[in-house]
Amino acid sequence: MDYQLRLNIAQKKLRRRKIDILLVASPENRRYLSGYSAVDHGIAESSGILFIPARGQARLLTDFRYQLQAECETDLEVVVYRKGLISLLESLLSAEKDVQRLAFESHYTLHSFSLKLAALAEKRKVTLVPVTALIEKLRVIKSQEEIELLRRSVSLNERVFRSIHRSLMPEMTELDIALAVESAMLQAGAEAPSFLTIVAAGDNSASPHAAPTRQAVGSNRSITLDMGLKLKGYCSDMTRNFVIGEPDSRYFEIHRLVRKAQKAGIGAVRAGITAAQVDRAARKIIADAGYSKHFGHALGHGVGLAVHEEPRVSARSRKQLKAGMVVTIEPGIYLPGWGGVRLENMVVVGDDGCEVLNRDETWLDI
Repeated sequence: MDYQLRLNIAQKKLRRRKIDILLVASPENRRYLSGYSAVDHGIAESSGILFIPARGQARLLTDFRYQLQAECETDLEVVVYRKGLISLLESLLSAEKDVQRLAFESHYTLHSFSLKLAALAEKRKVTLVPVTALIEKLRVIKSQEEIELLRRSVSLNERVFRSIHRSLMPEMTELDIALAVESAMLQAGAEAPSFLTIVAAGDNSASPHAAPTRQAVGSNRSITLDMGLKLKGYCSDMTRNFVIGEPDSRYFEIHRLVRKAQKAGIGAVRAGITAAQVDRAARKIIADAGYSKHFGHALGHGVGLAVHEEPRVSARSRKQLKAGMVVTIEPGIYLPGWGGVRLENMVVVGDDGCEVLNRDETWLDI
């Protein structure tokens, strides 16, 4: 990855917005701009912040725990704060010339820390500027190198799914399967799951983001498995739905309908169309069959260094899709008291259509 090129582009954006310094706290944005891969243990415990001047060299600020990792992973100067981040920021600001506007990622900053920044800004007589999605907008269009990493992440995710799918038995619990999936991911070479694996059987699958329980998945029941992994930072996200045993006629009906809606959504994807139009193409299939109130979430979302990022593929989104965006298409039908079916694939937006990154065809068995 050409991190210096990315930093140069980010610095041009800062100059256009008359921002003198940007503090980057989001782990995905840090990694995008520097290669530094440490994750935060929560928004209250940062593993580092990028200090990016509109002109000049950026620095990575971190503490002793992450110093060696930071020095190994990035070409930026690593500055360790030993008396706290605010103290280091004050020292760095004092050394910079003509700093008038200091920006920070307001969507990834605790209010308590923003108050400390405000006090520092007042002391240094600079204007504090909250920004949102400044770096995220750079991440929306993926490079060919990024798309290849996403292909590899999807491929590995599917390989893990196939290995687990072959071994499933009715007496296994939802939690058993989720743990098996995540263990297999790590053994196969993934950095980590992209998110906590969702395994939901029977009634539980009527909740789109159900947490795995200790109940056995059983036979002849709808099972939803939503899984993804990180490979070199890039996420995959896939949902499969299946039955251990013999599906009944209702399951066939719902599964085939969801697959038809997914194909309609995928067929609508191309550069120039709005995200809402893609959502509408899939949603119409489900609505025409009388299940509109049972599909209540967006059709999809962007995927990259974060498993959920822009663009959102929803009925309310006016964003126009552009070549190089990577999104999920994941319609679902959820029936309380019976269960649910969701199918999810990832696609790369092209000028005349899209490339489906998934190759798994488990749905063909239905």
